[in-house]
Amino acid sequence: MAAVTSPETSPQPRVYFQTTAAGSTEEPETPVRKQGRVTVKYDRKELRKRLNLEEWIIGQLTDLYDCEEESIPELEIDVDELLDMPSDNDRGARVKDLLVDCYKPSEDFVTELLDKIRGMQKLSTPQKK
Repeated sequence: MAAVTSPETSPQPRVYFQTTAAGSTEEPETPVRKQGRVTVKYDRKELRKRLNLEEWIIGQLTDLYDCEEESIPELEIDVDELLDMPSDNDRGARVKDLLVDCYKPSEDFVTELLDKIRGMQKLSTPQKK
């Protein structure tokens, strides 16, 4: 998952890169920091919704598989892929296929997931202005 900074934490989004002095083979005592600006703006509201959905999915999967987050079987529920599908039936079938090795009932999870993604937008790289 990608880290998203909210507008409350940083009024001006900044990216810092650590660099070392050219030709130096030893570590400098304090790293030199060059400041860069994030130039591409994303729809923060949509990103927040997506992040909340991903956190909810992880919580549900830990319950379904009855394990810690690190022990969840390797599966990827791609929300954008689900949004590309023509119907909820297709989406539900895809999620059920992904959960084929889950022994707990997953119907409630699938139904709630489909309700949560309804109306969401695909995340695509926004165009630079």
